[in-house]
Amino acid sequence: MRYRKLGRTGFEVSEIGHGAWGIGGGQWLGGTDDESVKALRASIAAGVNFIDTALAYNDGHSEKLVSQVVAESGEKVYIATKVPPKNRVWPARSGVGIEDVFPYAYIVDCTETSLRNLNTGTIDLQQLHVWNPEWLDRDEWKRAIEDLKKAGKVRAFGISINDHQPDSAIGIINTGFIDTVQVIYNIFDQTPEKNLFPLCLEKDIGVIARVPFDEGALTGRITPESTFEPTDFRAMYFQGDRKQQVEDHVEALVAGLEIHRSGLPVAALRFVLSAPAVSTVIPGMRSLASVEANVAAPMLGPLPAAELEVARRHAWDKNFYS
Repeated sequence: MRYRKLGRTGFEVSEIGHGAWGIGGGQWLGGTDDESVKALRASIAAGVNFIDTALAYNDGHSEKLVSQVVAESGEKVYIATKVPPKNRVWPARSGVGIEDVFPYAYIVDCTETSLRNLNTGTIDLQQLHVWNPEWLDRDEWKRAIEDLKKAGKVRAFGISINDHQPDSAIGIINTGFIDTVQVIYNIFDQTPEKNLFPLCLEKDIGVIARVPFDEGALTGRITPESTFEPTDFRAMYFQGDRKQQVEDHVEALVAGLEIHRSGLPVAALRFVLSAPAVSTVIPGMRSLASVEANVAAPMLGPLPAAELEVARRHAWDKNFYS
């Protein structure tokens, strides 16, 4: 495993982090707690020292599983979690005031709940799970950050940027109040490279790259024949003719890279790690097989220049979350 600095936090975090949405259950089907625990143990054994979870991941169940495994490991593992929007609306909607989403007392109360779930006195990285730049001048979130840090309950604070809206974080970065951003970045969505990444490098802001596989599209395993249970998140994400769209784009991508579909996940991770601004990438890992495949990617290094140029030509302007 290789490590990078998480911006000005000073945390040295593994290039591959463990995305812990799926292990919480709920919107993701097909796994068990036993499998999730085994995957977390394998990650830590492979050198992963950064785990990203959230209070909203099955009402804190993901946080509790993470706490259990980290405690038994005896290793120093940085844990990031998130304050869910009070109105439970993802992403943040324009025109909705911060009093309905992140009032001061609510941010503090959620942090206290996460502290209990994680069985710790201090959260390494707390994040707002959505962000709306219309809240930039409001006092609630600023006071919460200052007070939680002053009380020693949070070491660093960041935001999780709305889906496919990287530029919405420009204003809050310039306030100096946050230490990290979490953003969608993958071969299909390369938009953070234009404005967000240069600013993060300038301001020493840690970048957590999420959705490196585009919810599975960039694993090469989604085909027009793929099916999901109605309650599985992916049933919505890949609805209608979207699976065929994915098939067309993936076929063109693997042909351009001259690789087999089975090699696409590693190429997708190496693409993300080719960006100097990225501190860590957090693929969801619910099984031992996914851990073993993903933790090997850093040892191969960034994509070679020729392959990186090919990948850049396959940016895809879409939003399957809408």
